[in-house]
Parts: sequence; C-alpha cells; structure tokens
Amino acid sequence: MKFPTPYSLKQVATIIGSKYVGPDDFPVLGMNEIHVVQPGDLVFVDHPKYYDKALNCKATIVLINKEVECPEGKALLISDDPFRDFNLLIQFFTTFEKSLSSISPTAKIGEDTIVQPNVFIGNNVKIGKGCIIHSNVSIYDNCVIGDNVIIHAGAVLGSDAFYYKKRPDRLDKLISCGRVVLEDDVEIGALCSIDKGVTGDTTIRKGTKLDNQVQVGHDTVIGERCQIASQTGIAGCVIIEDEVTLWGQVGISSAVTIGKKAVIMGQSGVSKSLPGGRNYFGTPVDESREKMKQLVHVKQIPDILKKLDE
Repeated sequence: MKFPTPYSLKQVATIIGSKYVGPDDFPVLGMNEIHVVQPGDLVFVDHPKYYDKALNCKATIVLINKEVECPEGKALLISDDPFRDFNLLIQFFTTFEKSLSSISPTAKIGEDTIVQPNVFIGNNVKIGKGCIIHSNVSIYDNCVIGDNVIIHAGAVLGSDAFYYKKRPDRLDKLISCGRVVLEDDVEIGALCSIDKGVTGDTTIRKGTKLDNQVQVGHDTVIGERCQIASQTGIAGCVIIEDEVTLWGQVGISSAVTIGKKAVIMGQSGVSKSLPGGRNYFGTPVDESREKMKQLVHVKQIPDILKKLDE
C-alpha cells in the first residue's frame, strides 16, 4: 500500500507513539508485507527468527520490537508491539466505508457487462467490458476485474486475509487493506473465495480458470492460463506460475512457488516449492512416478514380513 503523499519518519513515529532511529525527514512512502516490499516501504517484524530477513529486505523502514544496529540507508521504528502498530497505521491510512446500495455508486462497470440479481459490488470496484457476474456474487471494495471475466454464483472476491497473532487470551487479526485483481478472460467458479491482499494484491492473471469451491489466500499470485479444479485450497503468499494444473482437493501451504506447467494430481498436499514441467502426486507431494513406486512398495510390506516369519 502506497500512502497518498509521502510521510516523514517523525510523522509516522508520532502516529504510533514510537521511538525511531534515522533522520526526522527520512521518507516513508508506503507499507507492505515482506514478500512484496519496495524501497520506501515500511515492514514490521516481531520475532528474532525473522530480524535478519526484515533488516535486509527491500523495505527501507523496519518496525521492530528490539533496538538493533540500523543498516545503512534504512531507518527503524522501535515498538513494544509491531503487530499492533502496523494495524494502527493501516487504520490511519485506510477506512472502511459503508456501501450505500448493493451496487456502490463509486463502482465502475464496463460496456456490455451483465450483472445478475442479488450481486453486491462494493466501493471503488472496477469491472471491465463484456463480463458476466452471476447472482449472489459479492465483490468487496477496491477489487479490479478485467474484460470478458465470468464469475459464477455465490463467489466472494476480496474477503479478509486469514492472518492472526496468537495472544495469551485471544487471537489478534491483522487488518487487510489490499485488493483482488482479476485480469482479462478469467473465469471464477461457483462458491469460490478469493481473499484480498493484506496490503498488496491477490492476483489471478489472464485466461486462468477456477472450478467451483476453490479458496485462494491473501497475496497469492496465480499465473496465466492455469486450471484449478474443485475444492483446492491455496494458502497466502503462494506463487503459481503460468499454465499450471491443480486437480481436485489439492492443498498448498503458504509462501511456496509452483513452477510453470507443473501438474499436481488430486488430493495432493504441497508444503514446498516445486519445479515446473513435471507431474506431482501425494502427501507429502513428490513426482508422481516416484510416489506411485513408493505406494507399490508399501503394499508389498505384508508379503515381505510374511516371508521373514517363515
């Protein structure tokens, strides 16, 4: 998320009431999660395991819960609770606006787009030309939809990220202020859920097709001409490159990358990044031929044990 105008380090520190390390006028241009930060962005870190990653990422302002040596060319905001203060900044720079009708007057809908009854279209939504939005679809604020997109009944675009911090007495939610972006010729099946980015975009690129009941997590990027079958669950911050095929009930953990033209067979569990151009199967996932061999060997275990007893 980029701020409407640049803020100074001192101004941002004043908003959250924190100490800071760096010049008063050090520019703060926006805020983002670590996987999408750019120079001028603010990122937060609250666990020693990730200090080095945050201090050495592209972000130039680090909101951190420990006084550490400040890398050259960067600035620090010292907070006793970076998660809380990151939320405070999101609330300062963004506000939730009640929609005045089922189709917001600030939404822009392109020529020849058909919107069926009982559709909700939120504030500042942009929908291109020649789209079909079927009944009971909900499109939250700020979503961007290209041309010739089809969204089937009951789909939800722009719901909040599933992102919480565990406290001793509760789960604290990280506020989402990002968007969902669908490029041209995308098709979204019935009852799909596509979460918006925390501070950036969840993106589905040109020509990709989702079957019914697919979940796409926050800040995930799905490439061009992918096919994703029913009941697949994709966690946040996943990168799926072009022309990938995911068959039914595939589950993908957060922050992994699936290479171009990979095929993942049904009911597979993916917890690591996978090179493209290969077929995969199983939980934990492996190349499909290797996994099939393993299953054959497992079936042979009773016969092997029986021979050992003889």
